[in-house]
Amino acid sequence: MEGSGAAPEEEESGAANGAANGAPPPPPPPTPAAPCGFSSSLCFSAAAAEPQPPAAGGRVVQSQWEINNAACQPEEEDEDVVGPRDRPPEEPDLVIEVSGRRIRAHKSVLAAKSDYFRARASRDVLRVKGVSYGALRLLIDYVYTARMGEVRHDNLAEVVSGARVLQMPCALHCAAEAMRAQLCLGNCYQLLCLAKKQRLAELREAAYRFMSDHYLEVLREPSVYGRLSGAERDLILQQRMDAGRPCLLVAEVSDAFERPGGGSRPQSRESSRPQSPSSVVSLEESGSLIHCYQESSGEWRVLTRLPEEANAKGCAMCVLHNYLFLAGGIVTGPLGSEPRARLSDKVFCYNPLTDTWSQVRPLAQPRSQLKLLALDGYLYAVGGECLFTVERYDPRADRWSPVAPLPKGAFAVAHEATTCNGEIYVSGGSLFYRLLKYDPKRDEWQECPYNSSRRRSADMVAFKNFIYRFDVSSGRGGEQGPGGGTSGGVEVFRYNTVAKCWSQCASLRPSAGPIQPFRCAPLGNTIYCVNRTGTLRFSLAQDGEVEADGGLKGTFDGELLKAPLDAKGVLLPFVLTLPERLDKTGDQEGSLPL
Repeated sequence: MEGSGAAPEEEESGAANGAANGAPPPPPPPTPAAPCGFSSSLCFSAAAAEPQPPAAGGRVVQSQWEINNAACQPEEEDEDVVGPRDRPPEEPDLVIEVSGRRIRAHKSVLAAKSDYFRARASRDVLRVKGVSYGALRLLIDYVYTARMGEVRHDNLAEVVSGARVLQMPCALHCAAEAMRAQLCLGNCYQLLCLAKKQRLAELREAAYRFMSDHYLEVLREPSVYGRLSGAERDLILQQRMDAGRPCLLVAEVSDAFERPGGGSRPQSRESSRPQSPSSVVSLEESGSLIHCYQESSGEWRVLTRLPEEANAKGCAMCVLHNYLFLAGGIVTGPLGSEPRARLSDKVFCYNPLTDTWSQVRPLAQPRSQLKLLALDGYLYAVGGECLFTVERYDPRADRWSPVAPLPKGAFAVAHEATTCNGEIYVSGGSLFYRLLKYDPKRDEWQECPYNSSRRRSADMVAFKNFIYRFDVSSGRGGEQGPGGGTSGGVEVFRYNTVAKCWSQCASLRPSAGPIQPFRCAPLGNTIYCVNRTGTLRFSLAQDGEVEADGGLKGTFDGELLKAPLDAKGVLLPFVLTLPERLDKTGDQEGSLPL
């Protein structure tokens, strides 16, 4: 018997005869190689030989080890089987050769996603050039799974180049989407450069958006901000300012002069006599929420909560680059645990685009009852209780440095401040009628014309070239109102920073009784005057009607907007641009995680 050339039937007959004669049975015929099934989808091999033809009726291969043994090829560590395993078994009918390695796949699947493979559907073996093995493997895996799982910033260029060679536009979009989720401060500039080089518009815009959302971090990173062009720096800042809709917000803070069992402002405050922070009684901090006003519904909702480490008593707030900054305050322990209060130097900022709080460099000098202002990309901490010093914060260097102090005897406490035309203006305080101006270019303070009012100002804000000062009279102590008699109300004075002159532009005498002190914030052509009883609106002429001093005519709206529900403490208003997801998230308190 010539066993080597016998047919399968002949081998079975010879085996039976051998068993009858007592001869040992011949070895069983070799098992035919199992073909790759559709459930394993793709076969990757480093072999240079042509694959064995599949045997009809063979079972589905379940592992790369079986594929390699079936093809009589050595196993390699980087070989794998990828693709879905829930499809009916079909034979891979295409061998792709790239860089001396092979991938077995299905023509119909590849042709459905790629014009390159569709145009070469008649070939059984296809040699691909201009694409790396790793990129081809990711792209074919994407064809089968619709996922770009292993794309990173270090192999994105290869994947993008391969997707263009293989004419897979959907893979380009998927790769860009995968990289958007991986954007961070460490790779945002590299991905921006790669996106511009590879003409990936979506990834480029995503990189700009990330830099805009994390503007302060980018500003402090020389390897990112220092390498951006001037136009790109302006772009990311403008995107940040246009990221949503400007909204009116108020922060609940504690009055630094509140006393147990009495009013929030003692007689010594009314007479402008400064108090030492050691005399402030430690009370439980109740003002810790930030509320957002929803104009469509006329309701307030909670946006966020001040950090636990922040000091809401005697602090100051302002907005710079669409970040809310909180600085200073009075540190008090739990009731009865710390007999003497102390000043705080901590500074926090809230990013509305990421809805997160962070801490920045502390003040060089602890302060309470200070004024915090933003001017030309810097923060200025002006004065404070019994302080005349002023310091400036550079967000790019994350550093505070001293500037020219307030003139001696100017404002020891209770001063008001605003910025206009690139300068800082300070008024109020111990000398109600005095107005000082700080020129940052000369680093010096100058006297401005005095105000004719001798009443205490509630607040002072700027609009275009004018400063609006709101003076509140309580109607006590025989103060005369219009037509005689005592009356409480609001007088609005306007200072023309160009002509350097004061004028009275409006007044309000409510019939419901004296108006409580309030704080102001401009939004659009309206100045909002906010306290716990409600919100006044001082509207400047929409039609551009100009008065004798060159300012727009202003009037108080008769309707009083409601205050935040159960608001406590002093309400500090400000304006932030909120993204749509925060601006429209619920109308009830607690609708956002606190």
